[in-house]
Amino acid sequence: MLALRLTRGAQPAVQLRRLLVAAASAGTGFLLLCALGYALSHPDSPGSSLLRLAWCLPPLAATIHFALAVARTDPGTKPRPGLSAIGLGPARLMAVSAATTALSCTLGSMVALLFFLHLRGDLTGMPFDGAAAEFLAADAPLPLPATLTLLTPVPAIASLTVAFALRPKEKHPDTPGTARQYGSRLAAQLRKGGRSGAAAHGTPEDGEGNPAEPSANSRAVGAVLVPQKDGTPQTPDPVTHIPAPRKPPTGLPWGVAVIAAGLTVEAYAVHAATDTGTTLAMPAALPTGPAGVLLGWLATALGLTLAAPGLTHLCGRLLQAVRPGALRLLAGRVLMAEAVRIGRPLGIVCAAASGAYAMATLSDPDATSAFGPLTTVGVTLVTGCTVATLLTAAVEAKQARALTTTALLRLGAPTSMLRSAAALRIGVLLAFFGPLTLMVAELAALPLAS
Repeated sequence: MLALRLTRGAQPAVQLRRLLVAAASAGTGFLLLCALGYALSHPDSPGSSLLRLAWCLPPLAATIHFALAVARTDPGTKPRPGLSAIGLGPARLMAVSAATTALSCTLGSMVALLFFLHLRGDLTGMPFDGAAAEFLAADAPLPLPATLTLLTPVPAIASLTVAFALRPKEKHPDTPGTARQYGSRLAAQLRKGGRSGAAAHGTPEDGEGNPAEPSANSRAVGAVLVPQKDGTPQTPDPVTHIPAPRKPPTGLPWGVAVIAAGLTVEAYAVHAATDTGTTLAMPAALPTGPAGVLLGWLATALGLTLAAPGLTHLCGRLLQAVRPGALRLLAGRVLMAEAVRIGRPLGIVCAAASGAYAMATLSDPDATSAFGPLTTVGVTLVTGCTVATLLTAAVEAKQARALTTTALLRLGAPTSMLRSAAALRIGVLLAFFGPLTLMVAELAALPLAS
């Protein structure tokens, strides 16, 4: 009941993200039910039915990843001061978030079932009644256990994944000295540009015009100032709210090794299959080839996902090289701090774009009409979920930097500089990951093209 109340009282942007999760769940559930319909209409070909069911795994994984990203950005389930006193501790909020995810995915699964029954002709009174009756085996009864089995994985796996990812963890705060060192450096850059702005933002100053140091017993929770022991409010120290540098992600060497291994497996599979002529059945209009090619593509996608956080951290470090100013220092530090949060979805987007580019390069131009509606739904679902996950991760990173943004404004940073830093981060990531994605796609398509 609490999850339902939080769902109803959420902001429009949060409701939109939850509806997108329901739509993704509906698309995945519809693909799974279509695999069941094909199995009912072709009982003599279990291999083809199993292959169609296997091709539903990428949309399923993309939907679950998107549901997890949406659950992370849900402000209604964020731990806040005072909630533990009414029984809403971290564990209870985690359960509420998992229940909210289950509700959204269950709604999508129900929509998928209604649409599937409508296309079979079991439900009438709407357009396209029984439009796919022959393909979905309308003459055969729909087994209820199989239907429930195919509709259950999306809500169950998504809620369990959210519960595991948002479980209460012991936090290890950054070293205050390191945060103060970076904040002092950025403050010096801002004052050097003539934008101290402390008095304009209400920050107390000392005799030399520098922000005054607050007492050690003052702190800020969100935008609320906690008073000192004597009851007088105290302005928070903006320097300590700037995140300290974090250690670089450790997945970069492993990601490069997995990418190299995937390309090697693909090249070896094409070379070994030249004499035997064995191929793997692909969906309509997609290039066919040996089974090792698919394994190589999967390994390459996994390698991009593993290496992307480390590459994002490297981009942030390169931005701060060679006497950086306040703009490059801010943009690079944010990339380094958000390398894992932004890098993983960015790596998945690059992997999806690399696979789409490779398949588009190898596909026969005359066979584009062979793309069936289910293939189009699957490709659209995977692409939309990966891009939406990346955008949702960007929203999560913005929420995590709320205190930092407030601190920078109190230091005198103009809002135009914050927007310029965001544009610089996006430009650097596009300039780095764009050619990398094209290069990996070309290398992945090279063995089949030769």
